[in-house]
Amino acid sequence: MSPRELVVLGTASQVPTRHRNHNGYLLRWDGEGLLFDPGEGTQRQMLRAGVAAHDINRLCVTHFHGDHSLGVAGVIQRINLDQVPHEITAHYPASGQHFFDRLRYATAYRETVALTETPVSGEGGVLAATPAYTLEARRLSHPVESYGYRLTEPDGRRMLPARLAAHGIAGPDVGRLQREGVLNGVTLDEVSEARRGQRFAFVMDTRLCDGVYALAEACDMLVIESTFLDEDERLATDHGHLTAGQAARVAREAGVRQLVLTHFSQRYGDPDAFARQARAAGFEGELTVAADLVRVPLPKRSG
Repeated sequence: MSPRELVVLGTASQVPTRHRNHNGYLLRWDGEGLLFDPGEGTQRQMLRAGVAAHDINRLCVTHFHGDHSLGVAGVIQRINLDQVPHEITAHYPASGQHFFDRLRYATAYRETVALTETPVSGEGGVLAATPAYTLEARRLSHPVESYGYRLTEPDGRRMLPARLAAHGIAGPDVGRLQREGVLNGVTLDEVSEARRGQRFAFVMDTRLCDGVYALAEACDMLVIESTFLDEDERLATDHGHLTAGQAARVAREAGVRQLVLTHFSQRYGDPDAFARQARAAGFEGELTVAADLVRVPLPKRSG
């Protein structure tokens, strides 16, 4: 099975810096790739990170500020230039349809790939349900309409080798039991246990709101903006953003296992300050202060 990991392409807010590109994040999930918020320069960062256009199955844009969407034009054209053999689905705020249209057709090129547009409106909701995951969106609080995304794996069953052996079940019979639920009087429940599906959330530009908590609830990995440090909380609220401490408190209260902070203002030069404030806010799980081109594996299953 392909790894489940986050490939960070860029981590800057508003403008790129010497060390941080505009936003861009690829989630690899069982052979599929979801590209979130490709800002300016995403094509170049993909090359540096070893990400190909063929790796993309979904394009998810939270909102139409430039640092989250200016790379859409280049990414879509690259998908067509490389003649990606599978369909691509794009999700974005419906209120920004005119922006998406301009980005999709910013310059002349030959369309070779099926691109399905599935915009998000209202308070959000389920966008797609596949055997591997359900993708949903929730409305956030920002000066322009913005949505966060949440990916949830269906719950399943974990087979228990000792119990299988005790009942003499092995080889192809294991698969038959999984399919049919009972074999020679032995039920699936007797030789397996519930396996909770993994959960991932992507939360960008927003103030604290109900949508943030709903997206973060019980996530294995939460990727969340922390544009400002806590001493600038008023500035964060005024501009529709979060601080490191606020993001960490959300993660703590929501029971998040791994927190990935990103989208940093260029006013700060010390990345460790975000980690210190996150820990001071009481978050005790795995913590990553994102840097360009890092790969962050989803944590192993907890049970």
